[in-house]
Amino acid sequence: MHISAIFDFSNTLLFRKLLLFTSSATGYSINGQKHTLVQRNIKQLHEQVKEGNFLALARGITIVENELSGYHDLLLGLHRNRHARVIGITGPPGAGKSTLVNALIRYWLTENKKIAVLAVDPSSPFNYGALLGDRIRMSEFYTHPNIFIRSLATRGALGGLNAKMIEITDLVKEAPFDLVLVETVGVGQSEIEIAGLADCTVVTLVPEAGDEVQTLKAGIMEIANIFVVNKADRDGAEALFRNLRIMAHEKAAGADETPVIKTIATGDEGVGELATAIVTFLDAQENLPEKRLHLLADKCWQLIQAQRMKDIDHNRLRTELAEAVKQDNFNLYAFVNHFLGN
Repeated sequence: MHISAIFDFSNTLLFRKLLLFTSSATGYSINGQKHTLVQRNIKQLHEQVKEGNFLALARGITIVENELSGYHDLLLGLHRNRHARVIGITGPPGAGKSTLVNALIRYWLTENKKIAVLAVDPSSPFNYGALLGDRIRMSEFYTHPNIFIRSLATRGALGGLNAKMIEITDLVKEAPFDLVLVETVGVGQSEIEIAGLADCTVVTLVPEAGDEVQTLKAGIMEIANIFVVNKADRDGAEALFRNLRIMAHEKAAGADETPVIKTIATGDEGVGELATAIVTFLDAQENLPEKRLHLLADKCWQLIQAQRMKDIDHNRLRTELAEAVKQDNFNLYAFVNHFLGN
């Protein structure tokens, strides 16, 4: 069984053992050769990931997610992989995203695809570990040699993703996968970061969401490359389907309309049509370099933002702010400039 598929194990005995392994393998300083040892072990780990070693990939994700020794060396060694494509599955809570991912895995396995799933779960408010959530529904694939499943906690990050998701996804793409499915946590309109990560974003809705379409229009609805009306056997499914078709037509403005597909994921109905629509979109996207550039620019923006925020001490910020607000002439924007040394 692929242990990494079951839960975010950053607070478990297994994680501590892996951390000990990483520390013992890369942490010794012998005649000033610590960094050389780190590079050597990370290079070996990287080669194992490229060979499709799931345990090595799990270790690599743990190193990246927790910024352990060798974190930067591992990222700097990554290559651009045009083969594996990233598919984002997003939508509000209760839309059946995990069940839909399950059905897509089952479909693509019939085509002998090799698939990685990065499933983002809500964080525990106590230890920031994943709350497991719907990963149990994917249990039938845990031991399949062509499937790698990893649950990741949001760890307080907004936008439905883990804060290290960009780096983790790029690492996973180093392994010989055909597709990488990223399932977001399901937080509604703020869940738009997936558009900057995925090559194709699938927005999943259910009939009960019909009255919310207008309120979602300015957020999550705008990022869809494909709309899915899941649980299409329920009352109101046809009305939601028609509303989405109308909205997709208005949004197209003469260009290709965003596909709207009905599915019943629990019965694998409509899943083949959805899989075909995803592949069709991915094939067409290769001929749209501007969209690819936009995706890469968005990735760079997030990485630069994260790097620049690393040196910000939140406790110091809070302490200095507590003193500053006592002044009669307090100005938030002047305080920020002073704090940043501008």
